Amino acid sequence: MTEASATPAPGPAAAAEPAAAAGRATARGPATAPGPAAATGPDTTAGPAAGNGEVLLRAEHVTKYFPIRKGILLQREIARVHAVDDVSFELRAGETLGLVGESGCGKSTLARCIARLYPLTSGTVVFEGRDISRLTRRQLRPVRRDLQMVFQDPYASLNPRKRVGTVIADPLHIHNWGTRKQIKQRVGELLELVGLSPEHVNRYPHEFSGGQRQRIGVARALALHPRLIIADEPVSALDVSIRAQVINLLDDLQDELNLTYIFIAHDLGVVRHVSDRIAVMYLGKIVEISPAEELYQRPLHPYTEALLSAVPIPDPDLSEQRTQIVLEGDVPSPVAPPSGCRFHTRCRYATEICSAQEPELVEHGTQGHMAACHHPLDMARA
Repeated sequence: MTEASATPAPGPAAAAEPAAAAGRATARGPATAPGPAAATGPDTTAGPAAGNGEVLLRAEHVTKYFPIRKGILLQREIARVHAVDDVSFELRAGETLGLVGESGCGKSTLARCIARLYPLTSGTVVFEGRDISRLTRRQLRPVRRDLQMVFQDPYASLNPRKRVGTVIADPLHIHNWGTRKQIKQRVGELLELVGLSPEHVNRYPHEFSGGQRQRIGVARALALHPRLIIADEPVSALDVSIRAQVINLLDDLQDELNLTYIFIAHDLGVVRHVSDRIAVMYLGKIVEISPAEELYQRPLHPYTEALLSAVPIPDPDLSEQRTQIVLEGDVPSPVAPPSGCRFHTRCRYATEICSAQEPELVEHGTQGHMAACHHPLDMARA
């Protein structure tokens, strides 16, 4: 991630980090070492990821369908919404994976499946070498310490009836972290860490601006020293100037606390700024995944090409020279997705095989650059 502002002073949080981490290890019990589960299933990255650490998260054939039922007393299932359909990827420690795609493609649903806020229809999620896809709520509690989420709406994600100090302290109370005095001190450290004053503990969420509320959400996610944070469009509801502040905050915290991110957004410019790798979703499936700069310089999937053509260019001369690709037709219904490639109904390169056979996510040329397309753009341009 690119540094764009001065790193905020760590304050007391930095000094308290070793003690807090020791307390966290005691509360969690012995850590689970990555076992054989982390190596099972197909390798969908086909090359080294941008992160240099171990594989922290592996999603294997993750599928989530929402049933559509009919009837009043005796309800019966008449159809299913294919929100996420057979998605596989892996994430390494210290890496930021950007997840992009138009509204309704399944980004937020995939994030909630990974965080186990939604039960999976099928597939597995392996986190820190442990399969968490079938754990009960009680079994998931220790996992929650290491896997946290920052939600899209900074106001709806905070309880309006609770003071900010209580909101941030709730995870610490739930996991029996320290004494009352230690929790109070930790809340003050977290507020300073995200650029707020400890004096704000007695205010309610409606007394803050949108950017400040998002900082409170980040502070709550950091309370238990997580390893992975899923940020679901954390800046989409904020003003442009506030977006830069929150993005730089996440950037600084990643360097300071060695965090791993899944960053979901619509703004491809923001995703390029923060991500090591980018995955593109369309109608419940990942259609392309690649190192960030490689994706912008050489997109392989026609859908990615169309998305990138809509990104504004600040240079008016270059903007006039570029041809914007306007996709024809409407997005197919996720209740009855098209056969074969799901993008073929809107693709200008589509042929007969596209409607008959679903393409696999395979590597094309550069190591780690994968696309699910029968006619990748490097071949179409040749």
